[in-house]
Amino acid sequence: MSGETSITIVGNLTTDPELRFTASGAPLVSFTIASTPRTYKNGAWEDGDTLFMQCTAWRRLAENVAESMSKGHRVIATGAIRQRSYETKQGEKRTVMEMDVTDIGHSLMFVTSTIRRADGPKKSEPKPARSDPWADNGTTDDPPF
Repeated sequence: MSGETSITIVGNLTTDPELRFTASGAPLVSFTIASTPRTYKNGAWEDGDTLFMQCTAWRRLAENVAESMSKGHRVIATGAIRQRSYETKQGEKRTVMEMDVTDIGHSLMFVTSTIRRADGPKKSEPKPARSDPWADNGTTDDPPF
């Protein structure tokens, strides 16, 4: 994905991720990350303006996010940022920044975590037939996409 503007954002999920499927059956999940900068001034912490980033993840990542994350979880997400313009019903032109998430995980700043491998294919990825025993180079790991 060369040429795309990539960002990393740390913040909290504002709602539970919403898993949907396209007409062709591809899973996608939508969620918002709220990120509030904090500065230490005059012996006290002060909150800055909160950024609300609309996010989308696709395929297996979408299903893993929907299964693993919920409102309030602190996350670290990386992805491509894009700008989208639209017009409201009242005729006002608006522009929003959105993020296509390519990787996401829980922040361990305030919590601990236990990792569990997502076993087997998800609904969106049927397990491929293995007619060639050497096709997987002796590994059983699914591709990361």
